[in-house]
Amino acid sequence: MAHVIQVGAGSGGMPVLDMICRDERITQVTLIEPDLYKPHNLQRHLFPASAIGEAKAEWAQRWLQERRSDIEIRVLTCDVMEPKQQAAIERAAADADIGICAADNEPAKYHWDAIMRRHRLPWTLGEVLSGGIGGFVHWFVPGGPCYGCVASFLQRSVKEEQDKPPDYSQPGGTQETAIPASMASIHVIASLHALITLELLDDPEHYNPGFTSLLFTLKRVEGVFAEALRPHRFRIPRAENCLLCGPGSGKGDDLPADLDAALNDALARLNDA
Repeated sequence: MAHVIQVGAGSGGMPVLDMICRDERITQVTLIEPDLYKPHNLQRHLFPASAIGEAKAEWAQRWLQERRSDIEIRVLTCDVMEPKQQAAIERAAADADIGICAADNEPAKYHWDAIMRRHRLPWTLGEVLSGGIGGFVHWFVPGGPCYGCVASFLQRSVKEEQDKPPDYSQPGGTQETAIPASMASIHVIASLHALITLELLDDPEHYNPGFTSLLFTLKRVEGVFAEALRPHRFRIPRAENCLLCGPGSGKGDDLPADLDAALNDALARLNDA
């Protein structure tokens, strides 16, 4: 009996949710997804052409219930950072057992991390790299490194404003890549994401696969990846000087009630660092 809370039901998030919900332990899902299903989604998504123009969250609910009539599904058709929906998201997180992030921009990932740490939830994050050349899966537990620690280790920058919402196939990007990730590439990373999530759910207090973040290459790219189909494991400790969870932040895992103010303050300090 487990309650999963997930943000994102795009081309990468929906297959993760589909695979997770095949597990009979999952009896309740809260899904946060603001977008409509659009024509360009058809090539890499599970949903059919008849879904175009409708809310992804509602189609996700329909998809799952056709496969698991016994599962309880609640959808929040909103952005995870929508101020008016924070109370509802907080209530769902307080009742959840594990979180899944398939968000496609950095501010949303930081915001999700803050919510997860506030409610001391284990959670996972999957990311497909531009063009489907590979992807990351990260896992987090209370007291461990936060997303800020991981982003700092991977030397990622925060972009608060973007001209166009990025595609899931290129985290941190400003537009869809000219050579988008194939559905096959996306599903490889989604399968690893689902597998790690289910293993983390088994025993979050003792789960230790030997890495914090797993990078799995899918293509050989000159100057980027020397080999295809090769795993790279990163052990990322909780950074003592992390602006979000380190001692200097004054927060640790006990976050203030005003998550938006805390996030904005942290992002500002990260950008100034």
